[in-house]
Amino acid sequence: MANMNLSLEERNLTPDQVTSLDRRRQWGLALQVISGQCAFFAILLTVWAGQDLTYSPGWEYPMAYYMVLAGILAVITGAYGTWLRRGRPEF
Repeated sequence: MANMNLSLEERNLTPDQVTSLDRRRQWGLALQVISGQCAFFAILLTVWAGQDLTYSPGWEYPMAYYMVLAGILAVITGAYGTWLRRGRPEF
């Protein structure tokens, strides 16, 4: 008998499909962890980016660019990791 707690797409999967589903969700969790690390790093970089934007001449703001890059990476990896982890959890 199929597990009724699962969605319709996941009820009658073969063992190979279950393995690929688990692998997809593991990658999703890994990307969410990377997203959290990038977000934390971007928050730490705000201190140096503010100082960089205040005192650097011209368009030379490397810390501000790093902060923006870390923030963009956090959003992209978080969104993609969440998309990979879609569906019902194991437990």
